[in-house]
Amino acid sequence: MVAKGKGKNGDGSSSEPPRRASASGATERDSKLPLAPGVKYRRILLKLSGEALMGSTQTAIDPATLSQIADELVDVHGLGVEIAMVLGGGNIFRGIAASSGGMDRAHADYMGMLATVINSLALQDALEARGAHTRVMTALEMERVAEPYIRRRSIRHLEKGRLVIFAAGTGNPYFTTDTAASLRAMEIGAEIVMKATKVDGVYDKDPQKHKDARMFRRLSYLDVLNKNLGVMDSTAISLCRDNNLPILVFNMTKPGNIRRVLLGEPLGTLVLDERREPRPTMAS
Repeated sequence: MVAKGKGKNGDGSSSEPPRRASASGATERDSKLPLAPGVKYRRILLKLSGEALMGSTQTAIDPATLSQIADELVDVHGLGVEIAMVLGGGNIFRGIAASSGGMDRAHADYMGMLATVINSLALQDALEARGAHTRVMTALEMERVAEPYIRRRSIRHLEKGRLVIFAAGTGNPYFTTDTAASLRAMEIGAEIVMKATKVDGVYDKDPQKHKDARMFRRLSYLDVLNKNLGVMDSTAISLCRDNNLPILVFNMTKPGNIRRVLLGEPLGTLVLDERREPRPTMAS
C-alpha cells in the first residue's frame, strides 16, 4: 500500500525516471518517438488560422481541406516530430469583429474561444480517422469534450507520441490565438513556432495586390514590430522575442511544405533574434 504523502514507493521516493532539461529550459523525459535522419526540429508548435480550414470555399470547415491538413500532419508526425497545434476561430466567429459592431469585447472573445474548440475537435476527428492519437486541451474547462490544459500533462502527451491541439486560446479575453501559440510553445519547450499562411512568407507589401512585392527570408523581431509587417500580433512577437523563440512563416497550401521545412529546406520567412540577424534579407 502506498502511504499518503510518501511518493509512489511509500518512502518519499518515486519509481519514475528522472526528468531532464531540454535546450529550451523545459523539463521532460526522453521522447519515445524515433527521430528520422535530417529532421531539424524535434518539437514544434504549429499555428493554423481558422480560415485555413475553409480552403478555397465559403464553408466554415471544408472537408477536403481538413483531410489535406490531416494527411500532412500524420506524414510529418511519422518523422518522429512532436507536434502541438493552436487553431484560430475566424472561420466561425471573430471576437474583435463582433466587438466593433457593438458587442461587449470580453463576451465576443469568449465566443471566439468556443469557435477554436469547434475547429480543434474537427481536426482531432480527421487525425484520429487516420490512426493518429490526438488530444485536445482547452484553456476553458469543458471536460465532456476535451481535457483541461495542464502544462506537464501536455508535455507527457507529446512524449508519448500523441498530437496535441491547444484550444480556447489563453482562456482570457483580449488575447489572440497568436499570443496563445507563443505562450503554449514556450510552456511546452517547442523549438519553433511555425505559422501556416496562404502566402510563401512575409513580404514588404501585399503580394496579392502588388506584383513587385518582395519576400523577406529572415527578419528580426524588431523589424517585424517597427515595420508593422503583420506576422503575428505585437504581444505574440514580444513574447517570442523576450524568450528567443524563432518563428517561421510559410505557405501551407502547397502540399509537402511542412515536411520540407522540417527537413531543412529554406522555405518561408524566419523571424529570430535581431542580435543574430541585424538586417532583413530579401529573397532573390
